[in-house]
Amino acid sequence: MLWSHATGSLTLDRPRVVGIVNVTPDSFSDGGLFRNVDDARRQMDRLVEEGTDVLDIGGESTRPQGASEVSADEELARVLPVIRAAIADHPGMPVSVDTTKAFVARAALDAGASIVNDVSGFRLDAEMPGVCAGARAGVVLMHSRGGVTDMATFAHATYESDVVAAVIAELEPSVVKAKEAGIERDCLVLDPGIGFSKRGEHSLAVLAGMKRLAALGFPVLVGVSRKRFVGEVTGTAIATERVWGTVGANVTALVGGARLFRVHDVRPNRHALDVAWAIITKAT
Repeated sequence: MLWSHATGSLTLDRPRVVGIVNVTPDSFSDGGLFRNVDDARRQMDRLVEEGTDVLDIGGESTRPQGASEVSADEELARVLPVIRAAIADHPGMPVSVDTTKAFVARAALDAGASIVNDVSGFRLDAEMPGVCAGARAGVVLMHSRGGVTDMATFAHATYESDVVAAVIAELEPSVVKAKEAGIERDCLVLDPGIGFSKRGEHSLAVLAGMKRLAALGFPVLVGVSRKRFVGEVTGTAIATERVWGTVGANVTALVGGARLFRVHDVRPNRHALDVAWAIITKAT
């Protein structure tokens, strides 16, 4: 399986790690740590050294405590210098912009970004599919409900008995919008939105049903890193101490068919996924 993007392609013949670079003051576990470009540069150097395959740069938080929207101009001022630094410092490394705004996505792609990671799955900005199609960007379509301020809360976390079926059904319109805009199938990745509009039991059910998501035929990305449900299972209140629970969830998702893993802590996840993959491929 291949993930095509604006500057090339990424083979998915092994697990791939997407390293998180939050240039926001209020992200749930690392807000404010990398707002300065030099700090972000050092963080990206670390992620690359630890084995990331993609750098994912975001300038607007969707934290579960209730996020605040930022203007497109402010978001762009946060992410664009860091995107340019990533491309200059790590040529050949695909750079993803984590945004729901077409204005931000267009400028990021013009600056050399390869991928648009839209946590709204094309729900919040009607111009986003056309922007992505025009640049032949790689696209992550994530399942969520509501807007930026409440999509990571429990405000919309109501499901019937089959959470996986609901996620699949609600991602379908996003895929349709992508196809109608002319985005090629090999540019698309689906993300079930772990922790977004989902209580802990919902996130666990989605991870348990990963094979059903993978059966749709698109590469699947999971973002479980330091999430609230990990803390609920492990009794770990501090987000930065949820690394090993994150690793466990990612390895399970890999077995279920996920191939992309968005994380804050690259090295432990990289090592665990590589060892798990060696075992999986040996068994087959």
